[in-house]
Amino acid sequence: QVQLVESGGGSVQAGGSLKLSCQRSGRYLNRFCLGWFRQAPGKEREGVAHLDDYESFYADSVKGRFTISQDHARHTLYLQMDNLKPEDTAMYYCAADEEYCSDRLVIEGKYHYWGQGTQVTVSS
Repeated sequence: QVQLVESGGGSVQAGGSLKLSCQRSGRYLNRFCLGWFRQAPGKEREGVAHLDDYESFYADSVKGRFTISQDHARHTLYLQMDNLKPEDTAMYYCAADEEYCSDRLVIEGKYHYWGQGTQVTVSS
């Protein structure tokens, strides 16, 4: 089993920045895909960014503003969010799976492990 705990959410004005963290514990993942998703009230869940050992992927809506990274030794996934916009307001979730990133994970969102989420609110 893998446990994921997000932190770092909060309220910020448009143009500001936040850095989300996702602490991972439990089973060691030799092979992995790690991702960030978000869901705003009344909207479908959206994949934001994903990474594995080889590459990273970003939704068009966040390219150039968000950066996904990880501290492998600390088992922590990050999402640096800059130039935030009101439309970025959502609950943000991290996810993990024991395979490299693929359409099944990145597009379909069929990750096996999920965190509880952290709220991000951007005011205009």
